[in-house]
Amino acid sequence: SYYGECSALMFVVDAANPSQVSSSCVQLLSVLSAAQLTSVPVLILFNKIDLPCYMSLVEMKSLFRMQDIVSCATQPITMMETSARDGTGLADVLQWLRATLGDP
Repeated sequence: SYYGECSALMFVVDAANPSQVSSSCVQLLSVLSAAQLTSVPVLILFNKIDLPCYMSLVEMKSLFRMQDIVSCATQPITMMETSARDGTGLADVLQWLRATLGDP
């Protein structure tokens, strides 16, 4: 199996690239429908919010139709905005990882 013994999943979306939204959504749906991931917690990161052309979380949720995805998904889904460049949101990502995987 490609996913092996996956206990959590982070899915990163480029929030500054509107031309890739539909492709990202298709990939997300593919991952969420994988049999091995039906109960694995998922964190969706809308990254690159430091760029002036980024789409807000509200816009991304709308474009992805996240309300429909969350209502149909079997796994818990969390969404966050991040900037890997300036560190925005990364503390929240670490908190999610600790809560999901346990704090060593």
